[in-house]
Parts: sequence; C-alpha cells; structure tokens
Amino acid sequence: MEVSCQCGSVSFKTPLPKPLALYVCHCVECRRQTGSAFGTSAIFPRFQLPDTDVLSCYTRPTSTGQTLYCYFCKNCGTRLMHTSPDKTVVSVKGGCIEGLDWKNAIHLWTKSAMVPIPEGCESHSEDSNFTDYGTCQETLDQPTGLR
Repeated sequence: MEVSCQCGSVSFKTPLPKPLALYVCHCVECRRQTGSAFGTSAIFPRFQLPDTDVLSCYTRPTSTGQTLYCYFCKNCGTRLMHTSPDKTVVSVKGGCIEGLDWKNAIHLWTKSAMVPIPEGCESHSEDSNFTDYGTCQETLDQPTGLR
C-alpha cells in the first residue's frame, strides 16, 4: 500500500497489501495526537523506514515505561507511524494510506468517543473486559498473534 505525508515529501510502501489489524481509537491520547475525534492505526510487520532527510522522530515515554518512537514529516508535520524497539510491528497512520479498506476497522475506547460509532462494526468500551487488544497503545500495536 502506498503511504505519504500531506506534502508528499515522505512516501513509502507497506510490506503487505493490507494491514494485520486496523484500529480506530477514540481515547484522549489519540485525539490529541491527531487533533481530531479519533486516531487510526494500521498494523504492519516492521519494515525499513524511507531514507530521507525530512523524516523526523519524536519520542515519548509510555505508561509501561517503554519509549514510543513517533515518526513525522519535518516539512508538513504529518505523523506517519510509530513503534517501540521491542515490537515486531509498526503502526502506520491510516489517513496516510492510499486505498485502505476501513470496513473491518475495530473501534476502541468508544466510551470516550466524540462521534457516533458505525453500526455493526466491532467496538469496545474503555472499561471492556475484552483483553485481546489490551488496555494501552503498546498492546494495541502488537496483535495477539504476534506477541
């Protein structure tokens, strides 16, 4: 799948024709990160980042003490992906991917959703006992089958 930032300075192809998982997260952190009502994460196996001077990285600590590496374009500021060193996958921001199929997206943290959740989709409240996708971004970024 083709991925690019808003200005087109950073672009790359994903290693698979579709993501391993696709999440639409309605938590406060994802809303802040996107400046919108939710964030999207398309999970792919880890791959080599494009070799460009305009790809930059912001790091932040996670709730479990890991470091999250957040990659963005220096020119336009578009966040493209994030990962942690101990992960075998990366989270590519869904809005940057051409032709992404959204119909199987899993909506998470819906209790704090600012917009209606589509009927019939898989969704989970933040206090859900559903544990396959965990309770923090680090767990979400590592689907059960890859842990």
